[in-house]
Amino acid sequence: MPTAPVTLELLRVLDALLQEESVTGAARRAHLTTPAMSRALSRVRAALGDPVLVRAGRKMVPSRRALAMRDRVRAAVAEAEVLLSETPLSARDARRVLVIRANDSIGAMLASELALAAHREAPGLTFRFVSEGNEDVESLREGWVDLDIGAVDFDAPEIRSQVLLRDRFVGVVRKGHPLASGRVTAKRFAAHDHVVVARRARLEGPIDVALERAGLSRRIVASVTSFHAALFIAARSDLVVSVPGVVARHAAETLPVVPFAVPFELPAVPISQAWHPREDVDPVHRWLRKEVKRAAAQLA
Repeated sequence: MPTAPVTLELLRVLDALLQEESVTGAARRAHLTTPAMSRALSRVRAALGDPVLVRAGRKMVPSRRALAMRDRVRAAVAEAEVLLSETPLSARDARRVLVIRANDSIGAMLASELALAAHREAPGLTFRFVSEGNEDVESLREGWVDLDIGAVDFDAPEIRSQVLLRDRFVGVVRKGHPLASGRVTAKRFAAHDHVVVARRARLEGPIDVALERAGLSRRIVASVTSFHAALFIAARSDLVVSVPGVVARHAAETLPVVPFAVPFELPAVPISQAWHPREDVDPVHRWLRKEVKRAAAQLA
């Protein structure tokens, strides 16, 4: 009965023993001393629960079970050696689809930079952006998502993360809106109706806490799940929206909107990239993280 696990090293020992049918010959093949191979044979026997080699006169022959598995052991060891000797593809040579989870605005801003970088350095890569909404660590653990970008806060110690930038929320209104000019006080800010970005049932956030401290409150008349949607609504109405500064600056380049500083101190929100540690040394993933970091630095 087996009493020890079968490791790749034991498979290599078993392969050498079955090919040579001799402890001395197997030792030469495996570049071990004869006593070391003899001890390894004992471990193989314990792992398989089988004698593997038995004495027949002055030589040793494989047991019936060892004889039956000889070709499969040889094939398994050969395949393992090929796998372990393969050099990982560089980003330039790889053909892969990389799944990136990010909110629509951050994703849109990064996508153009990544596309340009891939055109120059990694033409075989394709980026698939998926929206936020199911921020679970299992997606990273299982490999469904390669990189998570945003205000990630996973309660999983093995997940790696790197801060890309720190940003504060600002207000955004359409051009010509009363808040687009003049000093915006907390009272003026609260007097207007708001659209908020929320992916959960709770609509209130740090802004409402700050207003409450000032003895004020705002009326939220609409809730959407993406910054883009909220910005389009604000551009075509009198509603006020609050978004990260980098998102607001980008929106002001393409939409008829005006960003403004909110009239109270809000904590800076770290925007990070998160990944599973199995990707740490993968050349393609390292290239991806480097380019995301570079693109984020340009946005900051």
